[in-house]
Amino acid sequence: MSASARPDARRNASPYLYGREAAAVARVLEGGQYGHSGVTEEFERRIAAFLGVPEAVAVASGTAALHTALLAAGVGSGQEVIVPSMTFCATVQAILAVGATPRFVDIDPATLCVTGQLLLEAVTDKTAAVLPVLFGGRPIDLHAVRAELDGHGIAVIEDAAHAFGSRHGTHVGAHGALTCFSFGPIKNLTCGQGGMVIPRTPAEADTIRRIRLLGVVQSQGERANITSYRVNGFGLRYQLSSINAAIGLVQLDGFQAAEDTRRHLWRTYRDALAPLDGTTLVDVDVDHAVPHLCQVRVPNRDKVFAHLRRRDIGVGVHYPPNHTQPAFAAWHRSLPATEQAGEEILSLPFHQHLTETDIDRVVTSLAQTLKSVGGTRCASF
Repeated sequence: MSASARPDARRNASPYLYGREAAAVARVLEGGQYGHSGVTEEFERRIAAFLGVPEAVAVASGTAALHTALLAAGVGSGQEVIVPSMTFCATVQAILAVGATPRFVDIDPATLCVTGQLLLEAVTDKTAAVLPVLFGGRPIDLHAVRAELDGHGIAVIEDAAHAFGSRHGTHVGAHGALTCFSFGPIKNLTCGQGGMVIPRTPAEADTIRRIRLLGVVQSQGERANITSYRVNGFGLRYQLSSINAAIGLVQLDGFQAAEDTRRHLWRTYRDALAPLDGTTLVDVDVDHAVPHLCQVRVPNRDKVFAHLRRRDIGVGVHYPPNHTQPAFAAWHRSLPATEQAGEEILSLPFHQHLTETDIDRVVTSLAQTLKSVGGTRCASF
């Protein structure tokens, strides 16, 4: 991308390419195998090696990863999945897709993440799974939750859509939970579109592979040499194409640079925001997280948002709480910390095209806007 086309502070988020993705896609196109192929399988092996896990199963999107994981865990009709309301709506839609219902829980206001205690307190006799969201890329210690729930047949499924590369001791995905990643356009690592499920056992990996291929059990090579195939269960067209996997392989090669850049940009924001009165920075634990978002809590958020947009600053809101959405109104509960955060959170421009000059412009504009808009200072957490 040329300097003149660089999205800088005008965009809240932006894909970042290393310049080799087009050639990698061209090689796939020249090879003639555009669907799931050896390129996809290489991407799976490379991701598994990066995370330090035995297997990784690629799927078409982060939402497909969540849906497939819930199916593989046996979650279904009449059951509940405990999930924070503060997440993208895809998390909730995946729960509804398996016929289960969401049981929304509150968050730690300092991190916007659910805690183990909140998850455990919400368990009922209908609970089939808990689905913590690693919001903004922040890793969560789930060892105590797993120890408590594994013996009760309740699955722990991590929504790590924001958290590829983050660590809690070892990499997220290597802690024994059923973990789902997203490789969408603006994630820390992108395939253009894609996702990955980290299974807990070889049997679970086989189940996920069968589900992502319409319930068909044979490998691609086996299907090419027989006159029939077997469908052994329910499945969906959820494979990751070789085109997308080729992009992912290039991105994985550059991921150390992405990790370093995103941490540097987040710390630059932190230092620039420190003297600014009227804001509270949402903590992502940057020493262990590869940040996906940089968020502040501000008074009069909607006025601040509109004022900054008029200044051509690409702020966003991630996310409106799900329990307040019309589609999910049947499962509304009072969640005070989530509701307050939903009124205050503001996502600042955060992507690898940013420069320190861009960040200075954003923070200066925010400071001027807060003086103009006024309001009560948000609480510090």
